[in-house]
Amino acid sequence: MNAEAGRPLGVVKQFFLGAGLLGRGLGIVLRSPKLLGLGLIPAVIAGLLYGTALFFLIDYLPELSRTVTWFADDWAEWVRDVARVFAGLGLLGLSVLLGILTFTAVTLLIGDPFYERISELVEDRFGGVPDEVEVGFWPSLRRSLADSLRLIGLSILIGVPLFLLGFLPVVGQTVIPVLGGALGGWLLAVELTGVPFQRRGQRLRQRRAVLSTNRPMALGFGVAVFCCFLIPLGAILLMPAAIAGATLLARQSLGLPASGGLADHQLRR
Repeated sequence: MNAEAGRPLGVVKQFFLGAGLLGRGLGIVLRSPKLLGLGLIPAVIAGLLYGTALFFLIDYLPELSRTVTWFADDWAEWVRDVARVFAGLGLLGLSVLLGILTFTAVTLLIGDPFYERISELVEDRFGGVPDEVEVGFWPSLRRSLADSLRLIGLSILIGVPLFLLGFLPVVGQTVIPVLGGALGGWLLAVELTGVPFQRRGQRLRQRRAVLSTNRPMALGFGVAVFCCFLIPLGAILLMPAAIAGATLLARQSLGLPASGGLADHQLRR
């Protein structure tokens, strides 16, 4: 009885411990300019690509709105204009949502060598990786590409229905955002831990299985990252911290030390 009563409190505690890993990751990269610089390069490149895509989307939005509301061509002018405004807002909102859900996977793919280095430095601080699996650049890139495509596809399959359900009265403004944050957070946790798990020779299926054994902590970390990525430029500026925090999450999930470690000056080397 007492164990059952204490379980919800334990789940909540694990959730907030997971969210705290992002803060710990931020602390690590702020004390190490090397990690911060390494992590910002691919995030800035991806940010420029997504920013360019958003610019062209907004530029062509009126034309796209007319295309998707072809059925309203014979409607009264004011009704047609209102329909096209809502269609444009819907297209923009859906694009932003898909951008958030896919940004991490694309950034990880662009910055695979950079993030491997960040993860390695963080792991070394806490004792390294037992029985590390050495993977060459091209095999690592192929695996990252395959995993990224799977996760992007899953993000689209989940994100589009959730976006449409968001138009439902009441439920769309209460339940759906919470559900979207939880699912988006889980996907981010799975994506961001790809680098430390790959160093152990574990692929996407194994990664999901390990994180599932510690789901509240993984969700706490992922939801914290998801919320921060909603902030303008948050995904770019916090990506190094997210990688460092994901490395800590992987170690926690695998039962390895993720506290204490080497002095900060050793991490900066």
